[in-house]
Amino acid sequence: MDYLDYLDTFSAFAAELDFAALPAAVQEQVRWIVADTVAAIVAGSAEPELRALAAKQTSPGMASLLGLGRAASADAAALINGTAGTFLEMDEGNRFSKGHPAIHVVPAALALCQERGLDAGVFLSAVVTGYEVGSRLGAAVQLRAAMHPHGTWGTVGAAAACARVAGLAAPAMREAINIGASLTTATSKKTMLEGGLVRNVYAGLSNRSGLLALQLAESGFTGERDGLVSLFGAIVSERFDTAVLLRDLGRDWHLMHNYFKLHSCCRYNHGTLDAIDAMAARGPLPQVDQIAQVQVDSYGYAAELNDKAPRNTLAAKFSVPFAVATRLVNGSSALASFTWDAVRDPRVLALAQRVDVREDPTMSRRLPLERPARVVITLHDGSRLEGEVGVNRGDDASPYSRDELRGKFMDLTTRVWPAAHAERVLKATLALGIAGDLPGVSLGDWAALLQPGPAA
Repeated sequence: MDYLDYLDTFSAFAAELDFAALPAAVQEQVRWIVADTVAAIVAGSAEPELRALAAKQTSPGMASLLGLGRAASADAAALINGTAGTFLEMDEGNRFSKGHPAIHVVPAALALCQERGLDAGVFLSAVVTGYEVGSRLGAAVQLRAAMHPHGTWGTVGAAAACARVAGLAAPAMREAINIGASLTTATSKKTMLEGGLVRNVYAGLSNRSGLLALQLAESGFTGERDGLVSLFGAIVSERFDTAVLLRDLGRDWHLMHNYFKLHSCCRYNHGTLDAIDAMAARGPLPQVDQIAQVQVDSYGYAAELNDKAPRNTLAAKFSVPFAVATRLVNGSSALASFTWDAVRDPRVLALAQRVDVREDPTMSRRLPLERPARVVITLHDGSRLEGEVGVNRGDDASPYSRDELRGKFMDLTTRVWPAAHAERVLKATLALGIAGDLPGVSLGDWAALLQPGPAA
């Protein structure tokens, strides 16, 4: 298969995808992904830096700034909502793409559909298109080790989602994908490790660049003949495997292999936290003053998260020592354990100094099917507690229940909305676009529910 053949196939798939034709289980999963993404955006909108940035976006328009109580242009909404959704590290992800497909496409698809007055079927078709394009591309490439995945292949997903909203045929879809490849961001992994808050805007930029890719394509601009091979085959990635990109295309849906997050931190911490939860399920965990040392063995990506003194809440979410310490001190790994209060807690910071993390090469070889971790807590009296996991909770191999996801939705959205309104939003999201014998919720009615700002 030559490169243009693969890109023609990929573009035709993206142009022709129809949400209404998908199996019922896939449709249900899409709605939960949208609900989870909305919750992450709304909760992130409460952060002071996000609100300060949003206040500078004054361009008028019809697109909702979720959780902020006002509308703006599609470009501004795509940027702000995409940025908000990554602030708390609670957005869904995909272990095969090694990143977060939904937050790179949902804001752009929603903003464009609102701007153009389109229906829920178009919106949901665009979400699936962007998710599958982005996630499959992420799985097919091996980004350079120094790069952060946000803002890279997700930009191409956003471009495909926007092109699907516009109803572009396969040749124009290919052009939009090629243009999108030239609009990706050169991201740095060190930015997240050091807690540089600019990292949170990477997904926002992807959403806005997806809209720009469509605008350029509709204006007659062109990209390279094969922007994907050019960018991901030679510039930002160590490899690009087109066979992986097209494997079971339209039959095996990447979104069905996604993960949802209940631990409010980077996914690479989750194996460690799951291992501690497994210990807690067997009996009470030790008091902090009993702990002499904690040893964590995990895969390579997790071992990189070794900052014992994170400088802010973002850096804390990318620190295994901090995640372990705040879980043991606060008895939880939820949102409250990664706030500024937690980052400044002397008990957490002191315990983090006693947590060591290292790579186990045998665990690294178990990726991506597993993300394993082993935790050994040694007490001052010499006794030890051990816990180990392979598959992380939230993956399709060990999924959270729908009740757990409902609880997460409520926990996040009630940072901004009253509980009764949050419940209405969730119910409407799960009925979005339903047709046939069941009455569905229109995009306009659903978007109106997303409009309210913070409760008084």
